[in-house]
Amino acid sequence: MPSGTEADDLRRLLCFEPRGHADMYGGFIVPPDDDGAHLGVLFWHKDGFSTACGHGTIALGTWAVESGLVDPDPSGTTDVMIDVPSGRVTARVHTDTGGSVSHVEFINVASRLVANDVVVTTSQGDCLVDLVWGGAIYACLDASTVGLTVAPEHLTDLIALGRDVKAVLADDPRISHPTDARLSGVYGTIIYDDLGTLPTGELHQRNVTIFADGQVDRSPCGSGTAARIAALHLTGRLALGQTLVHNSIIDSTFRAHVAGLTTEHGESAVIPVVSGTAHLVARSTFTVDENDPLTPGFTLR
Repeated sequence: MPSGTEADDLRRLLCFEPRGHADMYGGFIVPPDDDGAHLGVLFWHKDGFSTACGHGTIALGTWAVESGLVDPDPSGTTDVMIDVPSGRVTARVHTDTGGSVSHVEFINVASRLVANDVVVTTSQGDCLVDLVWGGAIYACLDASTVGLTVAPEHLTDLIALGRDVKAVLADDPRISHPTDARLSGVYGTIIYDDLGTLPTGELHQRNVTIFADGQVDRSPCGSGTAARIAALHLTGRLALGQTLVHNSIIDSTFRAHVAGLTTEHGESAVIPVVSGTAHLVARSTFTVDENDPLTPGFTLR
């Protein structure tokens, strides 16, 4: 979305201070580009627009059913089809006997490993990253390889590392999307702690996703979680039917698994399913005073 458009002007107004903040994220509901979807969405953040957002999709599915936009299926499972820039995705909304949403499964576009064990030199040392497509391209790396853990007290270093990795890979030819240049580029750096295998047989990891220009995902990152299970399965670490328990830096949790195998652009790919929740927190009205010299706002990071 080019700068100077009405959508971009509105994005800046909502993201910039004093109405927003450096890690603000949201989406504009738009008509879908295909007749099979219930709605379309244009996701945005402080620095522009993004091609995918799994947690945003979970939130939209919850909102669509709770608002009455999509009638809940009597079976307790309602598929909300959402057109996002990277393709059509499904929010499978589960409701209890009282009609309340209990959780949502985000069924993503086909996700694939672009490259693994890519050497990246950062200010915190050399590290190996996996490049993975999960609706956007993510660079994934183990925090322990650079002496870090995914913890709030390390957030400043984690942000710096995420920015370093993205900058180093900016000209790497492997981050070019094979059919749509708008989908090219590293969108986020996923820095993770490998926490081993739980007694239940589930893999357990904690991550923080540093996306756009140093923004921090408070959730475990839905499309990023899809990328993680694609990388884990396609490198032999996550079996079909096995679950990844994926914590965020604030210890919120998604659970994810591979629902099926496919191919994309001639490469092996998986169909990821990520389960989580979203809840209404506010209905807000933003205003602009015509005499306010700070409109559309400002950013400090």
